[in-house]
Amino acid sequence: MAIKVYKPTINSMRNKSVTDYSGLSKVAPEKSLLAPLKKHSGRNSYGRITVRHRGGGNRRKYRIIDFKRQKFGVEGKVATLEYDPNRSAFIALIEYTDGEKAYIVAPEGLKVGDTVVAGPDADIKPGNALPLKNIPVGTFVHNVELYPGRGAQLARSAGNMAQLMAKENGLALLRLPSSELRNVPEGCMATIGQVGNTDHENVKIGKAGRKRNMGWRPTVRGSVMNPNDHPHGGGEGKSPVGRPGPVTPWGKPALGYKTRKKHKQSDRLIVRRRNGK
Repeated sequence: MAIKVYKPTINSMRNKSVTDYSGLSKVAPEKSLLAPLKKHSGRNSYGRITVRHRGGGNRRKYRIIDFKRQKFGVEGKVATLEYDPNRSAFIALIEYTDGEKAYIVAPEGLKVGDTVVAGPDADIKPGNALPLKNIPVGTFVHNVELYPGRGAQLARSAGNMAQLMAKENGLALLRLPSSELRNVPEGCMATIGQVGNTDHENVKIGKAGRKRNMGWRPTVRGSVMNPNDHPHGGGEGKSPVGRPGPVTPWGKPALGYKTRKKHKQSDRLIVRRRNGK
């Protein structure tokens, strides 16, 4: 789907672009697949802010997405392609032949009226879901499970895909969007193709108010604060950081600081980290 760029007839239109939604179905979402979504504004159960710069934003309803794809052998027809405010990808409403309805993440190239199916005997075509052991090496997949039956966790956002590189000893080797090489159990489900809405990364927000509608609050630079508020604060005029590198408000390095746990259980499954180490 393309991107719409407007002429700067008013200042708020300058350097701003929006996704062209003309390819989506002009329908209301399926009511039986909606759930309420409460705002937390970055607060935890004690009411303390644990994630800064969150709050406000438009009220949303959650769309219940089928990430497990466990209806084996039952064909489903794509009834609609819809916008989902909770993710960058579009979603497709599937009506199965047994009468059940479900939302799936819409892959690139899926159209209204197409048929999708899940199971080990499904064809290798976009939207069909199979266990990794039944997918040919070299195929591009998305919505990949990490543990059989848990539901898809990898390659789910707009334009993403992972490539199946090899299969041996009950494990499938995947090249993830980050370029990391990782083994996943062969019994995990994956959907064929690339996630749709590939132009999402090229959209320009354009103005602060549009970001506020998404639930993001402003960020204040540490260099304009006082020394009691931030390690970068204080000094006359524009001051340098005054340390070997920039740090967070709590004094931890802001760039390149490793947060991954040592001896993490999944280390043995990662063949190559995204930075090549």
